[in-house]
Amino acid sequence: MALVEMLMPKMGESIMEGTVLKWLKQVGDTIEQDESVLEVATDKVDTEVPAIQAGVLKEILAQEGEVVAVGKPIAIISTGGDNGQASAAPAAAATPAPTQTASAPAAAPAAAPAMASVSGGTATVKLDKPAEGRFYSPLVLNIAREEGISMQELEYIPGTGKEGRVSKKDILDYVSNRGNAPQVNGTATHAPAPQAAPVQAAAPVAAAPATQAAAAPAASYSGDVEIIEMDRMRKMIAQRMVDSKRISPHVTSFVEADMTNIVNWRNKVKDSYKKREGENLTFTPIIIEAIVKAIKDFPMINVSVDGDRIIKKKNINIGVAVALPSGNLIVPVIHNADQMNLNGITKRVNDLANRARLNKLTPADLADPTYTVSNVGSFGNVMGTPIIMQPQVAIMAVGAIKKKPAVIETEQGDLIGIRQFMFLSHSYDHRVVDGSLGGMFVRKVADYLEAFDMNTTI
Repeated sequence: MALVEMLMPKMGESIMEGTVLKWLKQVGDTIEQDESVLEVATDKVDTEVPAIQAGVLKEILAQEGEVVAVGKPIAIISTGGDNGQASAAPAAAATPAPTQTASAPAAAPAAAPAMASVSGGTATVKLDKPAEGRFYSPLVLNIAREEGISMQELEYIPGTGKEGRVSKKDILDYVSNRGNAPQVNGTATHAPAPQAAPVQAAAPVAAAPATQAAAAPAASYSGDVEIIEMDRMRKMIAQRMVDSKRISPHVTSFVEADMTNIVNWRNKVKDSYKKREGENLTFTPIIIEAIVKAIKDFPMINVSVDGDRIIKKKNINIGVAVALPSGNLIVPVIHNADQMNLNGITKRVNDLANRARLNKLTPADLADPTYTVSNVGSFGNVMGTPIIMQPQVAIMAVGAIKKKPAVIETEQGDLIGIRQFMFLSHSYDHRVVDGSLGGMFVRKVADYLEAFDMNTTI
Protein backbone atom coordinates (compact mmCIF):
# COMPACT_ATOMS: atom_id res chain seq x y z
CA MET A 1 0.00 0.00 0.00
CA ALA A 2 1.00 3.65 -0.32
CA LEU A 3 0.52 6.31 2.31
CA VAL A 4 -0.58 9.77 1.19
CA GLU A 5 -0.71 12.85 3.40
CA MET A 6 -3.86 14.93 3.24
CA LEU A 7 -2.95 18.59 3.81
CA MET A 8 -4.94 21.54 5.10
CA PRO A 9 -6.00 23.18 1.81
CA LYS A 10 -5.66 26.85 0.91
CA MET A 11 -9.14 28.31 1.25
CA GLY A 12 -8.75 31.80 -0.11
CA GLU A 13 -6.46 34.81 -0.29
CA SER A 14 -5.06 35.88 3.13
CA ILE A 15 -6.38 32.75 4.87
CA MET A 16 -3.40 31.08 6.52
CA GLU A 17 -5.08 28.54 8.81
CA GLY A 18 -8.27 26.62 9.39
CA THR A 19 -9.96 25.01 12.38
CA VAL A 20 -11.07 21.38 12.21
CA LEU A 21 -14.76 21.45 13.14
CA LYS A 22 -15.81 17.86 12.58
CA TRP A 23 -14.44 14.69 11.04
CA LEU A 24 -17.05 13.16 8.73
CA LYS A 25 -14.96 9.98 8.41
CA GLN A 26 -13.23 7.93 11.10
CA VAL A 27 -10.03 5.90 11.09
CA GLY A 28 -10.59 2.72 9.09
CA ASP A 29 -13.37 4.17 6.91
CA THR A 30 -13.15 3.75 3.14
CA ILE A 31 -13.02 7.05 1.27
CA GLU A 32 -13.76 7.81 -2.36
CA GLN A 33 -11.79 10.50 -4.18
CA ASP A 34 -13.44 13.94 -3.77
CA GLU A 35 -15.68 12.59 -0.99
CA SER A 36 -16.04 15.00 1.95
CA VAL A 37 -13.83 13.93 4.83
CA LEU A 38 -14.04 16.77 7.36
CA GLU A 39 -15.51 20.20 8.02
CA VAL A 40 -13.13 23.15 8.37
CA ALA A 41 -13.85 26.70 9.55
CA THR A 42 -12.07 29.92 8.67
CA ASP A 43 -12.92 33.50 9.54
CA LYS A 44 -14.82 33.74 6.23
CA VAL A 45 -16.63 30.47 5.64
CA ASP A 46 -17.29 26.97 6.97
CA THR A 47 -16.67 24.35 4.32
CA GLU A 48 -16.23 20.62 3.75
CA VAL A 49 -12.84 19.34 2.62
CA PRO A 50 -12.82 16.48 0.07
CA ALA A 51 -10.37 13.59 -0.07
CA ILE A 52 -7.46 14.04 -2.46
CA GLN A 53 -7.35 10.30 -3.24
CA ALA A 54 -9.46 7.20 -2.74
CA GLY A 55 -8.40 4.76 -0.05
CA VAL A 56 -8.75 4.09 3.65
CA LEU A 57 -8.41 6.76 6.34
CA LYS A 58 -5.40 5.38 8.20
CA GLU A 59 -4.67 8.15 10.67
CA ILE A 60 -6.13 11.48 11.82
CA LEU A 61 -3.39 14.00 12.59
CA ALA A 62 -5.52 17.03 13.52
CA GLN A 63 -8.22 16.62 16.12
CA GLU A 64 -11.54 18.44 16.22
CA GLY A 65 -11.05 21.97 17.50
CA GLU A 66 -7.41 22.11 16.44
CA VAL A 67 -6.15 25.09 14.44
CA VAL A 68 -3.94 23.95 11.54
CA ALA A 69 -1.83 26.08 9.21
CA VAL A 70 -2.46 25.84 5.47
CA GLY A 71 -0.26 23.14 3.94
CA LYS A 72 0.19 21.17 7.16
CA PRO A 73 -0.86 17.47 7.26
CA ILE A 74 -4.24 16.69 8.78
CA ALA A 75 -4.64 13.00 7.91
CA ILE A 76 -3.00 10.02 6.24
CA ILE A 77 -4.82 8.01 3.59
CA SER A 78 -3.77 4.48 2.72
CA THR A 79 -4.14 3.81 -1.00
CA GLY A 80 -3.66 0.66 -3.06
CA GLY A 81 -0.34 0.07 -4.84
CA ASP A 82 3.29 -0.49 -3.92
CA ASN A 83 4.50 -0.16 -0.39
CA GLY A 84 5.53 3.36 0.41
CA GLN A 85 5.67 6.09 2.96
CA ALA A 86 3.89 9.37 3.29
CA SER A 87 5.70 12.35 1.80
CA ALA A 88 6.50 13.64 5.30
CA ALA A 89 7.03 11.65 8.49
CA PRO A 90 3.56 11.20 9.98
CA ALA A 91 4.88 10.07 13.35
CA ALA A 92 6.00 13.56 14.23
CA ALA A 93 2.55 14.92 13.52
CA ALA A 94 0.61 12.01 14.95
CA THR A 95 0.47 13.61 18.39
CA PRO A 96 -1.87 16.55 17.97
CA ALA A 97 -0.92 19.92 19.31
CA PRO A 98 -2.87 21.13 22.33
CA THR A 99 -6.25 22.31 21.15
CA GLN A 100 -8.32 25.22 22.25
CA THR A 101 -11.12 22.93 23.40
CA ALA A 102 -11.80 22.93 27.13
CA SER A 103 -11.21 19.70 29.06
CA ALA A 104 -14.84 19.57 30.15
CA PRO A 105 -17.27 20.01 27.25
CA ALA A 106 -20.33 22.13 27.72
CA ALA A 107 -23.63 20.41 28.28
CA ALA A 108 -25.84 19.88 25.26
CA PRO A 109 -28.26 22.73 24.78
CA ALA A 110 -31.25 20.44 24.96
CA ALA A 111 -30.36 19.53 28.54
CA ALA A 112 -29.83 23.10 29.70
CA PRO A 113 -32.84 25.19 30.71
CA ALA A 114 -33.19 28.43 28.82
CA MET A 115 -34.67 31.79 29.59
CA ALA A 116 -36.17 34.18 27.10
CA SER A 117 -36.47 37.93 26.91
CA VAL A 118 -39.56 38.65 24.82
CA SER A 119 -40.39 41.85 22.98
CA GLY A 120 -43.03 42.19 20.31
CA GLY A 121 -43.51 38.42 20.03
CA THR A 122 -39.86 37.65 19.14
CA ALA A 123 -37.70 35.91 21.72
CA THR A 124 -34.01 36.16 22.34
CA VAL A 125 -33.15 32.81 23.92
CA LYS A 126 -30.17 32.41 26.22
CA LEU A 127 -28.72 29.75 28.47
CA ASP A 128 -29.42 30.27 32.17
CA LYS A 129 -25.70 29.89 32.94
CA PRO A 130 -22.59 30.46 30.83
CA ALA A 131 -21.08 27.60 28.81
CA GLU A 132 -17.60 28.34 30.10
CA GLY A 133 -14.64 26.90 28.19
CA ARG A 134 -16.75 26.04 25.14
CA PHE A 135 -14.92 25.96 21.78
CA TYR A 136 -15.81 28.60 19.17
CA SER A 137 -14.80 28.39 15.51
CA PRO A 138 -12.97 31.34 13.91
CA LEU A 139 -16.06 32.09 11.82
CA VAL A 140 -18.28 32.36 14.92
CA LEU A 141 -15.68 34.51 16.69
CA ASN A 142 -15.41 36.77 13.64
CA ILE A 143 -19.20 37.26 13.51
CA ALA A 144 -19.25 37.97 17.25
CA ARG A 145 -16.48 40.53 16.83
CA GLU A 146 -18.33 42.29 13.98
CA GLU A 147 -21.62 42.31 15.91
CA GLY A 148 -20.04 43.59 19.14
CA ILE A 149 -20.87 40.45 21.09
CA SER A 150 -18.56 40.08 24.08
CA MET A 151 -17.14 36.75 25.21
CA GLN A 152 -19.42 36.81 28.25
CA GLU A 153 -22.48 37.27 26.07
CA LEU A 154 -21.28 34.62 23.62
CA GLU A 155 -21.18 32.05 26.42
CA TYR A 156 -24.94 32.46 26.98
CA ILE A 157 -25.88 31.65 23.36
CA PRO A 158 -27.34 28.11 22.99
CA GLY A 159 -25.43 25.93 20.56
CA THR A 160 -26.80 23.14 18.37
CA GLY A 161 -23.41 21.80 17.30
CA LYS A 162 -21.40 18.94 18.73
CA GLU A 163 -20.95 19.24 22.51
CA GLY A 164 -23.13 22.33 22.51
CA ARG A 165 -20.91 24.33 20.16
CA VAL A 166 -22.32 27.50 18.60
CA SER A 167 -22.69 27.13 14.84
CA LYS A 168 -22.85 29.92 12.29
CA LYS A 169 -26.63 29.51 12.14
CA ASP A 170 -26.91 29.72 15.93
CA ILE A 171 -25.07 33.04 16.20
CA LEU A 172 -26.80 34.56 13.15
CA ASP A 173 -30.21 33.57 14.59
CA TYR A 174 -29.18 35.13 17.89
CA VAL A 175 -28.03 38.34 16.17
CA SER A 176 -31.27 38.63 14.22
CA ASN A 177 -33.32 38.51 17.46
CA ARG A 178 -30.83 40.29 19.68
CA GLY A 179 -32.23 43.75 19.02
CA ASN A 180 -35.70 42.67 20.19
CA ALA A 181 -34.70 42.20 23.82
CA PRO A 182 -36.36 44.66 26.29
CA GLN A 183 -34.38 47.86 26.76
CA VAL A 184 -33.39 49.45 30.06
CA ASN A 185 -31.97 52.96 29.66
CA GLY A 186 -31.06 52.13 26.06
CA THR A 187 -29.15 48.93 26.92
CA ALA A 188 -30.44 45.45 26.07
CA THR A 189 -31.05 43.26 29.13
CA HIS A 190 -28.79 40.26 29.48
CA ALA A 191 -28.24 37.58 32.02
CA PRO A 192 -26.07 38.61 34.99
CA ALA A 193 -22.50 38.88 33.76
CA PRO A 194 -20.41 35.96 35.06
CA GLN A 195 -16.73 36.04 35.78
CA ALA A 196 -14.97 36.06 32.43
CA ALA A 197 -13.85 32.61 31.33
CA PRO A 198 -10.35 32.18 29.90
CA VAL A 199 -10.41 33.54 26.37
CA GLN A 200 -8.94 31.51 23.51
CA ALA A 201 -5.62 33.07 22.62
CA ALA A 202 -5.98 32.35 18.90
CA ALA A 203 -8.87 34.71 18.26
CA PRO A 204 -10.13 36.65 21.29
CA VAL A 205 -13.33 38.63 21.07
CA ALA A 206 -13.15 41.85 23.02
CA ALA A 207 -16.18 43.73 24.25
CA ALA A 208 -16.83 47.02 22.50
CA PRO A 209 -15.41 49.92 24.53
CA ALA A 210 -18.03 51.80 26.48
CA THR A 211 -16.71 55.08 25.10
CA GLN A 212 -17.86 54.08 21.61
CA ALA A 213 -21.46 53.75 22.74
CA ALA A 214 -21.27 57.07 24.55
CA ALA A 215 -19.77 58.80 21.51
CA ALA A 216 -22.48 57.57 19.13
CA PRO A 217 -25.90 57.70 20.80
CA ALA A 218 -28.70 55.82 19.07
CA ALA A 219 -30.78 57.97 16.73
CA SER A 220 -34.47 58.45 17.42
CA TYR A 221 -37.02 57.72 14.69
CA SER A 222 -40.74 58.38 14.44
CA GLY A 223 -43.29 55.69 13.69
CA ASP A 224 -43.42 56.39 9.95
CA VAL A 225 -40.14 54.58 9.17
CA GLU A 226 -39.06 50.97 9.07
CA ILE A 227 -35.70 50.09 10.61
CA ILE A 228 -33.88 47.26 8.81
CA GLU A 229 -30.71 45.83 10.29
CA MET A 230 -27.97 45.02 7.79
CA ASP A 231 -27.19 41.33 7.58
CA ARG A 232 -23.59 40.21 7.97
CA MET A 233 -22.86 40.05 4.22
CA ARG A 234 -24.26 43.52 3.64
CA LYS A 235 -22.05 44.89 6.43
CA MET A 236 -19.00 43.30 4.83
CA ILE A 237 -19.93 44.68 1.40
CA ALA A 238 -20.46 48.14 2.85
CA GLN A 239 -17.10 48.13 4.63
CA ARG A 240 -15.22 46.88 1.58
CA MET A 241 -16.79 49.48 -0.70
CA VAL A 242 -15.89 52.28 1.71
CA ASP A 243 -12.35 50.92 2.01
CA SER A 244 -11.98 50.71 -1.78
CA LYS A 245 -13.05 54.33 -2.34
CA ARG A 246 -10.64 55.38 0.41
CA ILE A 247 -7.72 53.35 -0.97
CA SER A 248 -8.10 53.87 -4.73
CA PRO A 249 -8.62 57.22 -6.51
CA HIS A 250 -11.32 56.09 -8.95
CA VAL A 251 -11.50 57.27 -12.56
CA THR A 252 -14.09 55.94 -15.03
CA SER A 253 -13.87 55.90 -18.83
CA PHE A 254 -16.82 55.06 -21.11
CA VAL A 255 -16.96 53.51 -24.58
CA GLU A 256 -19.98 52.49 -26.66
CA ALA A 257 -19.54 49.21 -28.53
CA ASP A 258 -21.51 48.03 -31.56
CA MET A 259 -22.79 44.59 -30.51
CA THR A 260 -24.86 43.90 -33.66
CA ASN A 261 -22.75 41.00 -34.93
CA ILE A 262 -22.70 39.38 -31.47
CA VAL A 263 -26.47 39.77 -31.01
CA ASN A 264 -27.16 38.25 -34.43
CA TRP A 265 -24.71 35.38 -33.85
CA ARG A 266 -26.14 34.58 -30.44
CA ASN A 267 -29.70 34.62 -31.77
CA LYS A 268 -28.59 32.11 -34.39
CA VAL A 269 -26.88 29.61 -32.06
CA LYS A 270 -28.45 29.98 -28.59
CA ASP A 271 -31.31 27.49 -29.14
CA SER A 272 -29.09 24.77 -30.56
CA TYR A 273 -26.55 25.38 -27.78
CA LYS A 274 -29.16 25.00 -25.07
CA LYS A 275 -30.52 21.85 -26.68
CA ARG A 276 -27.02 20.37 -26.88
CA GLU A 277 -25.57 21.54 -23.55
CA GLY A 278 -28.68 22.09 -21.44
CA GLU A 279 -27.43 25.59 -20.54
CA ASN A 280 -28.14 29.15 -21.60
CA LEU A 281 -25.68 31.06 -23.76
CA THR A 282 -25.53 34.63 -22.41
CA PHE A 283 -23.53 37.67 -23.49
CA THR A 284 -21.33 37.55 -20.37
CA PRO A 285 -18.89 34.83 -21.59
CA ILE A 286 -18.42 36.66 -24.90
CA ILE A 287 -17.61 39.88 -23.05
CA ILE A 288 -15.21 38.04 -20.71
CA GLU A 289 -13.40 36.56 -23.71
CA ALA A 290 -12.91 40.07 -25.14
CA ILE A 291 -11.66 41.38 -21.77
CA VAL A 292 -9.15 38.52 -21.52
CA LYS A 293 -7.79 39.35 -25.00
CA ALA A 294 -7.46 43.02 -24.04
CA ILE A 295 -5.64 42.13 -20.79
CA LYS A 296 -3.07 40.24 -22.87
CA ASP A 297 -2.57 43.41 -24.91
CA PHE A 298 -2.40 45.63 -21.80
CA PRO A 299 -0.98 43.46 -18.97
CA MET A 300 -0.50 46.44 -16.64
CA ILE A 301 -4.25 46.34 -16.04
CA ASN A 302 -3.76 42.91 -14.44
CA VAL A 303 -1.86 44.19 -11.39
CA SER A 304 -2.24 45.05 -7.73
CA VAL A 305 -0.51 47.59 -5.48
CA ASP A 306 1.60 46.77 -2.42
CA GLY A 307 2.83 50.01 -0.90
CA ASP A 308 5.22 51.49 -3.45
CA ARG A 309 5.39 48.27 -5.47
CA ILE A 310 3.27 47.14 -8.41
CA ILE A 311 2.55 43.40 -8.41
CA LYS A 312 2.09 42.21 -11.99
CA LYS A 313 -0.04 39.04 -12.19
CA LYS A 314 0.72 36.29 -14.69
CA ASN A 315 -2.61 34.51 -14.21
CA ILE A 316 -5.74 36.11 -15.65
CA ASN A 317 -8.53 35.37 -13.15
CA ILE A 318 -11.82 37.10 -13.95
CA GLY A 319 -14.26 37.83 -11.13
CA VAL A 320 -17.93 37.90 -12.15
CA ALA A 321 -20.32 39.84 -9.93
CA VAL A 322 -23.46 37.79 -9.18
CA ALA A 323 -26.60 39.20 -7.55
CA LEU A 324 -28.01 36.85 -4.90
CA PRO A 325 -31.71 36.32 -4.10
CA SER A 326 -31.10 38.14 -0.80
CA GLY A 327 -30.14 41.27 -2.73
CA ASN A 328 -26.49 40.97 -1.75
CA LEU A 329 -23.61 40.57 -4.16
CA ILE A 330 -20.85 37.98 -4.43
CA VAL A 331 -17.95 37.70 -6.89
CA PRO A 332 -16.92 34.14 -7.83
CA VAL A 333 -13.81 33.79 -9.99
CA ILE A 334 -13.01 32.18 -13.35
CA HIS A 335 -9.41 31.13 -12.82
CA ASN A 336 -7.03 31.07 -15.78
CA ALA A 337 -9.71 32.40 -18.10
CA ASP A 338 -7.08 32.94 -20.80
CA GLN A 339 -6.69 29.16 -21.07
CA MET A 340 -10.38 28.56 -21.86
CA ASN A 341 -12.30 28.73 -25.11
CA LEU A 342 -15.71 30.36 -25.35
CA ASN A 343 -17.54 27.15 -24.47
CA GLY A 344 -15.35 26.63 -21.41
CA ILE A 345 -15.95 30.17 -20.18
CA THR A 346 -19.71 29.77 -20.75
CA LYS A 347 -19.88 26.60 -18.68
CA ARG A 348 -17.77 28.11 -15.90
CA VAL A 349 -19.90 31.27 -15.75
CA ASN A 350 -23.13 29.24 -15.57
CA ASP A 351 -21.73 26.90 -12.92
CA LEU A 352 -20.48 29.68 -10.65
CA ALA A 353 -23.67 31.73 -11.00
CA ASN A 354 -25.89 28.74 -10.21
CA ARG A 355 -23.86 27.69 -7.19
CA ALA A 356 -23.65 31.28 -5.94
CA ARG A 357 -27.44 31.55 -5.89
CA LEU A 358 -27.68 28.19 -4.07
CA ASN A 359 -25.05 29.24 -1.49
CA LYS A 360 -22.77 26.38 -2.58
CA LEU A 361 -19.60 28.27 -3.46
CA THR A 362 -16.35 27.19 -1.83
CA PRO A 363 -13.54 29.50 -0.65
CA ALA A 364 -11.52 28.44 -3.69
CA ASP A 365 -14.29 29.80 -5.96
CA LEU A 366 -13.75 33.28 -4.50
CA ALA A 367 -9.95 33.29 -4.35
CA ASP A 368 -7.40 35.41 -6.20
CA PRO A 369 -9.37 37.47 -8.76
CA THR A 370 -7.19 39.82 -10.85
CA TYR A 371 -9.91 41.71 -12.79
CA THR A 372 -13.69 41.95 -12.33
CA VAL A 373 -16.66 42.43 -14.64
CA SER A 374 -20.19 43.40 -13.57
CA ASN A 375 -23.16 43.07 -15.91
CA VAL A 376 -25.40 45.94 -14.87
CA GLY A 377 -27.29 45.48 -18.14
CA SER A 378 -29.04 42.47 -16.61
CA PHE A 379 -30.99 44.98 -14.48
CA GLY A 380 -31.87 47.14 -17.50
CA ASN A 381 -29.17 49.75 -16.74
CA VAL A 382 -27.34 51.27 -19.71
CA MET A 383 -24.17 52.10 -17.77
CA GLY A 384 -22.68 52.34 -14.29
CA THR A 385 -19.61 53.50 -12.37
CA PRO A 386 -18.41 50.34 -10.62
CA ILE A 387 -16.23 50.32 -7.48
CA ILE A 388 -12.92 48.45 -7.70
CA MET A 389 -12.60 45.16 -5.85
CA GLN A 390 -9.44 45.47 -3.73
CA PRO A 391 -6.60 44.68 -4.24
CA GLN A 392 -7.36 44.82 -7.98
CA VAL A 393 -6.87 48.09 -9.86
CA ALA A 394 -9.72 47.98 -12.39
CA ILE A 395 -13.28 46.79 -12.95
CA MET A 396 -15.65 46.95 -15.93
CA ALA A 397 -19.42 47.34 -15.94
CA VAL A 398 -21.33 46.41 -19.09
CA GLY A 399 -24.75 47.90 -19.76
CA ALA A 400 -27.91 46.78 -21.49
CA ILE A 401 -27.78 46.30 -25.25
CA LYS A 402 -30.07 48.82 -26.95
CA LYS A 403 -31.12 49.36 -30.56
CA LYS A 404 -30.13 52.77 -31.91
CA PRO A 405 -30.03 54.54 -35.26
CA ALA A 406 -26.46 54.76 -36.48
CA VAL A 407 -24.43 55.94 -39.46
CA ILE A 408 -23.18 52.91 -41.42
CA GLU A 409 -20.23 53.51 -43.70
CA THR A 410 -20.28 51.57 -46.98
CA GLU A 411 -18.36 51.71 -50.24
CA GLN A 412 -21.39 53.36 -51.83
CA GLY A 413 -21.61 56.02 -49.10
CA ASP A 414 -23.00 56.50 -45.61
CA LEU A 415 -26.36 55.06 -44.64
CA ILE A 416 -28.62 55.29 -41.60
CA GLY A 417 -29.42 51.91 -40.05
CA ILE A 418 -30.47 50.20 -36.82
CA ARG A 419 -27.58 48.82 -34.76
CA GLN A 420 -27.25 47.21 -31.31
CA PHE A 421 -25.10 49.25 -28.92
CA MET A 422 -23.77 48.65 -25.39
CA PHE A 423 -21.88 50.98 -23.03
CA LEU A 424 -18.68 49.75 -21.33
CA SER A 425 -17.79 51.57 -18.10
CA HIS A 426 -14.20 51.06 -16.98
CA SER A 427 -13.24 52.21 -13.46
CA TYR A 428 -9.54 52.12 -12.62
CA ASP A 429 -7.12 53.05 -9.85
CA HIS A 430 -5.41 56.29 -10.88
CA ARG A 431 -2.43 55.56 -8.62
CA VAL A 432 -1.11 53.09 -11.19
CA VAL A 433 -3.47 53.28 -14.19
CA ASP A 434 -3.37 56.59 -16.05
CA GLY A 435 -6.13 57.81 -18.32
CA SER A 436 -4.31 56.71 -21.44
CA LEU A 437 -3.98 53.09 -20.29
CA GLY A 438 -7.47 52.97 -18.79
CA GLY A 439 -9.02 54.50 -21.88
CA MET A 440 -7.08 52.41 -24.39
CA PHE A 441 -7.95 49.23 -22.53
CA VAL A 442 -11.71 49.74 -22.61
CA ARG A 443 -11.50 50.84 -26.25
CA LYS A 444 -9.63 47.62 -27.04
CA VAL A 445 -12.34 45.54 -25.38
CA ALA A 446 -14.92 47.29 -27.59
CA ASP A 447 -12.76 46.65 -30.66
CA TYR A 448 -12.66 42.92 -29.94
CA LEU A 449 -16.44 42.86 -29.45
CA GLU A 450 -17.09 44.73 -32.69
CA ALA A 451 -14.75 42.43 -34.61
CA PHE A 452 -16.52 39.28 -33.39
CA ASP A 453 -16.48 36.58 -36.09
CA MET A 454 -19.97 35.58 -37.18
CA ASN A 455 -18.59 32.17 -38.15
CA THR A 456 -17.50 31.35 -34.59
CA THR A 457 -18.47 27.84 -33.48
CA ILE A 458 -19.19 26.87 -29.89
